[in-house]
Amino acid sequence: MTPHVLERNRNWVTSNRNRVHLAFIVPVFDPGQVSQDRRGPNADRILVAQITGTARRHARWRDLTADEKTAAIAELTELAVGRADLLAEVAGVLEGASEGRLDEPFARRAVQLFRLAGADETLLPRWTAEGRRRAEAARLPPPRYC
Repeated sequence: MTPHVLERNRNWVTSNRNRVHLAFIVPVFDPGQVSQDRRGPNADRILVAQITGTARRHARWRDLTADEKTAAIAELTELAVGRADLLAEVAGVLEGASEGRLDEPFARRAVQLFRLAGADETLLPRWTAEGRRRAEAARLPPPRYC
């Protein structure tokens, strides 16, 4: 058996057996739209992450005791610093994304904490719809590029 002998001829790589064409796929994107290309972290996104983590830490599968509920609400209120819009965003996305999932009861308890901490109730339906949209997008298969 003879070894493959490769030759480069313009855009083709040839061997003594098969001819192969090399294709390069170059993704095109707008760097202004990609989050890791921003100059620094957005303060609202950091606050959303902190609020989400705090609510998940305080939420339980069971009903909270009065002391637990008071501590959770106080911590969320302190973190949010009057940002009822961010509380509504996190609550709505969490509620919409968890619908029909096994952790839905847990998420509803966390959402209740957001409501008690002062989430803007007028924004909740919009953010709940966004949570549903994100959950649906996450269930889609990845795009095919070929």
